[in-house]
Amino acid sequence: MLKGFFNIPKAVNEPVKSYLPDSPETVAVHKAYNAMWNSTIDVPLYIGSEEIRTGNTRNMTPPHDHKHVVGTYHLAEKAHIEKAIANALESRTKWANMAWEQRAAIFLKAAELIAGPYRAKINAATMIAQSKTIHQAEIDAACELIDFLRYNVEFMTQIYKDQPSSNSDVWNRVEYRPLEGFVYAITPFNFTAIAANLPASAALMGNVVVWKPSDSQVFSAKVIIDVFKEAGVPDGVINVVFGDPVMITDTILASPDFAGIHYTGSTFVFKEIWKKIGENIHTYKTYPRIVGETGGKDFILVHPSADVKQVAANTIRGAFEFQGQKCSAASRAYFPASLWPAIKEEMGKELATIKQGTPQNFSNFVTAVIHEGSFDKLAKYIDQAKADADAEVIFGGNYDKSVGYFIEPTVILTTNPKYTTMETELFGPVLTAYVYEDKDWADVLKLVDTTSEYALTGAVFSQDRYAIEEATIALQNCAGNFYINDKPTGAVVGMQPFGGARASGTNDKAGSAQNLLRWVSPRTIKETFVTPTDYRYPFLG
Repeated sequence: MLKGFFNIPKAVNEPVKSYLPDSPETVAVHKAYNAMWNSTIDVPLYIGSEEIRTGNTRNMTPPHDHKHVVGTYHLAEKAHIEKAIANALESRTKWANMAWEQRAAIFLKAAELIAGPYRAKINAATMIAQSKTIHQAEIDAACELIDFLRYNVEFMTQIYKDQPSSNSDVWNRVEYRPLEGFVYAITPFNFTAIAANLPASAALMGNVVVWKPSDSQVFSAKVIIDVFKEAGVPDGVINVVFGDPVMITDTILASPDFAGIHYTGSTFVFKEIWKKIGENIHTYKTYPRIVGETGGKDFILVHPSADVKQVAANTIRGAFEFQGQKCSAASRAYFPASLWPAIKEEMGKELATIKQGTPQNFSNFVTAVIHEGSFDKLAKYIDQAKADADAEVIFGGNYDKSVGYFIEPTVILTTNPKYTTMETELFGPVLTAYVYEDKDWADVLKLVDTTSEYALTGAVFSQDRYAIEEATIALQNCAGNFYINDKPTGAVVGMQPFGGARASGTNDKAGSAQNLLRWVSPRTIKETFVTPTDYRYPFLG
C-alpha cells in the first residue's frame, strides 16, 4: 500500500558552474584531478555487503594518456554473478516493502552529495576516465546526474498519485509494485549520469539490481558507488560486477528471476540480448521488461533560409563536443548549395581555433576518444574517405595515438548521399556533409528519413516557419528527439525526455515518468464496502 505524503522537495535543474580561471570550482576540480592522477585505486566487486577482490585484474588508463595507470579493477567469475543475483533477491523483500519516501530520501541525499562534497571528485574522475573536458564533465557527471536523481523522485510521486476513480460503495486503488525478480543494468562509458541512472531509477521504484558498468568507465563508476553507499543505499540493492560481458549476461539471462534489463550501448549487442531473452522466455517467472537506448546516425538538416553563423556554431558543437561520442552527436549533415560556400568558410575559420589535448587544460575543446579500438575504426574510415573518389576530407583528418587516442575533428564532404559514413555509426569526431540543390528540399527530407536505420536525434535549421513545419512532419519517425534551430545534443532531464526508435532503442524516454513506469508492475485493488448476498440481478425477477 502507498504510505506517506506527497510533500517532497520540488525538483529543480542543477545550474552549470562556470569554471572561470581561479574560481572556487576550478581550484577544487584541479585539486581533485591531481590527487586522483597521482594515486591509484583498487576497485572490487560489490556484492551484498562484501567487497570481493578476485585477483584477476585489469588496469584503468586515461584515453588521453594511455600509458598512465590510475588503478585496477577486479573481474568476476560465474560464481560471483550467481552470488550477486542471490544477494539481490535476498534483499528484495525488505527493499520493496520500504516506504517510498524512505527510498526517495536516499536518492535525494545522493543528489545533494554530488551537488556538494562529491562534485569536484566525480567531475575529475569523469575527466580522467572518459577524457571529458571540464564543461562536458560538469554537464554530465554533476548536473545531469543530479537532475536524474531529483526528477526521478518527483516522477515517482506523480506515478503513485495516479489513482483510479472510486464511488461511495467501492474503493479502487492501484499499487505500483516493483518487478518480481531483479533488474540487470548495463551502462555505457560515455555518460557518468547514465551509468548511475540506469541502476538508480530501477532501484528507486523498489527493485533490486545487478549493475555492470562499462570497462572504460569503472574509474568514475567507483565514485558513483561511494555516493550511493554514503547516501544509504542498503547492501544488496545495487550489486556491482565487472568482467566478461558475455559470461555475465549469459549467467543473468539464465536466471528464472530475471525481470528486466535497463541498457545503454551498441545496437548489435542489444539485439543479441533481446534474442537470448526470447530463447530463454520459458525459463522466466515473468515476462522481462526490455528497455534499451542504443545507437544513432544523427542528422543536421539546413534549409536555404537558415542563419550561417548559427549553423556553423551548432554543427561544430553538435558534432565535436566530447569527441562526437554522444549517442546524440551529429554525424551527417545536409547543406543547401546556396549557403554551402559561406557555411564552409565559417566552419573552417572556427575549426582552426579548436584546441585538442588533455582535459586538465581547460582551453582544450576536445580531447581523446575512449580506447584504441575506437581510434583504429575512426582512422580507417578517415583514410578510406581520403582514397575514395566520391568523398574528400575538407577539414581535419589527422590522428595520433602515440600518447593518447587523439582524432582531429574531421569533416568529410561527399557527393554520394548514401556514402558509407553517411550511414554507418562511427561514434567519434567525424562529420560527413552532403550538399543538395535548393530546389530539391522536399526530396532531401525523404533522403534524411530513409538513409539511416537509426532514429535517435536530428536537427533542422531554418528561418522559414513553413519549412520548419514541413520538416517536423516529414521527419517525425527518424528522430525521437527533434531540435529546431539547435544542435541535436544536450537533452535536459525534465525538459527533453531522451530516447529514439527504430534501431536506436525502445524509446522509453530517460528523464521522464515514462521510463520509471517500466520498472513497476501495477496491481489494481477493488474493495467493496457492502457486498451483495444474492446472485440474482433485478432483471431475473
